Amino acid sequence: IFFCYFLRFDEIKEGEMVRHDGKRSDGYLEHIFKHAAKELFGMDVKEITYKALKNKDFQEVTLEKDGETVLRFAAAYGFRNIQNMVLKLKKGKFLYHFVEVLACPGGCLNGKGQAQSEDGKPDKALLNQMEEVYAAIPVRLPETNVHVQKMYQDWLEGVDSKKVQETLHTKYSAVNQTASNLDIKW
Repeated sequence: IFFCYFLRFDEIKEGEMVRHDGKRSDGYLEHIFKHAAKELFGMDVKEITYKALKNKDFQEVTLEKDGETVLRFAAAYGFRNIQNMVLKLKKGKFLYHFVEVLACPGGCLNGKGQAQSEDGKPDKALLNQMEEVYAAIPVRLPETNVHVQKMYQDWLEGVDSKKVQETLHTKYSAVNQTASNLDIKW
């Protein structure tokens, strides 16, 4: 289980900026995939290959063991892909173990107000430059972060505590449909 823990920028000292393992700022899928492969199947995955499905903003990553697909993750970026994902979930035809969902097509670095030229169109050169700067930041696994360890120890009362189960784990159950004009129909 991973928990995002953010520091105020004034608490970060020179040389302390680190990032998670992944291609871009929205690549938690890569870290979680590698961790799950190691913890669940004893497989050390070094490189991840994304397979674009319907479009470049809906990609899949799978792990095979003994000819069987044992992990299936997806990255769904943009509202069109999110809507399609929700429809497939409702129909029971969405067979992923983990999905990274981002509203912006192309991910966070391509979001509105980010890498755009003055005419409001994506600035690919700036986007590439931002990705290069991000990739140059040293990688540190979230579970080795001193601040995260301290949070688990001080606030969550240990890694396997009751508070961890209550705070970080979710149980899902069926919800009865209500007839309301305010419901969003995707």
